Amino acid sequence: MSSLTKFHGLENLKNATEQELEIALQELMGGIKALDQEALAGMQSRVDAKIKPLGSLGVLEDIAQQLAGIFGTTHPKINKKAVLLMAGDHGVVVEGVSAAPQEITKQMFYSYLNGGAGINVLARNAGADVISTDIGIATPLDAPELMAYRVKNGTDNMAKGPAMTRQEAMLAILTGARIAANAIDSGVNLLATGEVGIGNTTPSAALISVFTGHSVEDVTGRGTGLKDDALINKQNVIKCAIEINHCDPAAPIDTLAKIGGLEIAALVGAILEASYQHVPIILDGIISSAAAITAAKLAPLSTSYMIASHSSEELGQHLALHQLGLKPRLDFHMRLGEGTGAALMFPMVEAALKIADEMATFEQAAVTTGDF
Repeated sequence: MSSLTKFHGLENLKNATEQELEIALQELMGGIKALDQEALAGMQSRVDAKIKPLGSLGVLEDIAQQLAGIFGTTHPKINKKAVLLMAGDHGVVVEGVSAAPQEITKQMFYSYLNGGAGINVLARNAGADVISTDIGIATPLDAPELMAYRVKNGTDNMAKGPAMTRQEAMLAILTGARIAANAIDSGVNLLATGEVGIGNTTPSAALISVFTGHSVEDVTGRGTGLKDDALINKQNVIKCAIEINHCDPAAPIDTLAKIGGLEIAALVGAILEASYQHVPIILDGIISSAAAITAAKLAPLSTSYMIASHSSEELGQHLALHQLGLKPRLDFHMRLGEGTGAALMFPMVEAALKIADEMATFEQAAVTTGDF
């Protein structure tokens, strides 16, 4: 049973009051627990017994132990995998922060539904589903049912004021949590984060700057390919948004509402829900990292449920991951988004468990342990 079903009967999130959303969110955050250290240690013992020097499989061993701690068993199993791809538009694009037009968000969303985008190909390769959800595209979609989870028709221009209200931000967070909960209820127990939204590296950089304390210049990349002058403009727009909105890193929901995005907020909720339900969630690039650092501000224990994937070409991702205590595991010079880097991590996670389950022990193989 999903966590939100238990949250004061909030079956219809859109009809909930701000106070009801606040209560549901507080209960979700408060229900996140630390990893099972006994199971984690048990997995370490299992892996240490394999025919290899101690620690010689590096990150694979780390992941196996993390999964044991998350699932609370020394013999965890991956049943189904899914990428949660959240879509949202950004009012700040009118400030010239993106080299691509906003209508691409909607066009790409249809590509995801039709299975032809990069994330669809890489997810299929990993045997995973792609669950695409409109959280805040600015314009109507062809079928009303595709907009069932839409919170708002794009954010407002954060360079002129808050991107959304506090209630809209909480609704987007809990909507993302609901989507994750539905996936988990269907049997998925390994999630990955994905997104689409032209201009979304701008709010991501803004959030990372506020929550890490690093300068806007340090965290802001070229997004869809900005030239030098446009990059400087983007940095100035972010500085303006942070200043006029009086962002406070100690108030993560308010900060998310002021300079965040609807799809980013939904990813925050997905991360929190996965953590609540003891399900690992793989992070993608800078947008996912902005969501992750926001989730960690709301519920620090959620960090234990996150698995980093690739090293994005966007500057801010590395600083966000560093603050979270995570390291990228793949370096393919990617900056597409969509969850493509996270999808590449699915086989690595499964490989970690195959080592634990299928590799022989010294005793089984009659191999002398030596002085490893």
